[in-house]
Amino acid sequence: MVRILYIEDELDIGSWVTEDLTARGYEVIWRKSGENMENYLTDIDLAVLDVMLPGLDGFSLGKRIKKEVENLPILMLSARTAVEDKIEGLSFADDYLTKPFHPEELAARVEVLLRRFQKNNDILEIGHLKISTKSMLIINKNTEEEIQLTGKQYHLFQFFIRHLNQILTKEQLYEGVWGEQYIDGDKTLMVHIRYLREKIEINPAKPTIIETIRGIGYRVKV
Repeated sequence: MVRILYIEDELDIGSWVTEDLTARGYEVIWRKSGENMENYLTDIDLAVLDVMLPGLDGFSLGKRIKKEVENLPILMLSARTAVEDKIEGLSFADDYLTKPFHPEELAARVEVLLRRFQKNNDILEIGHLKISTKSMLIINKNTEEEIQLTGKQYHLFQFFIRHLNQILTKEQLYEGVWGEQYIDGDKTLMVHIRYLREKIEINPAKPTIIETIRGIGYRVKV
């Protein structure tokens, strides 16, 4: 699972950003200052830093992080919109997003950074599939061809990959992928899983990648 270090001292913003990214399948480590930051740098995939923080500001923290872990992507968040602030942030950080921002834009920027800094060893093999867990490039090992997913197929499979070996209910899947509350009887999820199976399964009628857990939901198991 992708792990994000998020440093933000404003409780309201910190809460909803953490909840939104968590719902999208990321593991978020939310800290309210940069104190003891070095304890969290060994096993994270992305740092998201607010600029205005107690103690060391986000610019100072970001520069320190880049010295410690050069290939760790950093996304700065700030209410500062002046060009000189953006230039300073981008002198070391990999992206700079000004407040207020929409959660979809933040999520899109996070995905772009993770793809850009993809690690070569982040390869997952499930049955006949070889999957890059960062870029979500999917290769059929039997044919060596890329399996291309579109729209919600991509986000749905990505959510499964971020929750490997977990039994996911319809409610969890719908809320995690569509960002809305699941309504009992809605066939949208079932239809998209059928289309996804047609793309990734050898025999969609007898799926081995996306298991149906009767009466509960679905699971992708390694």
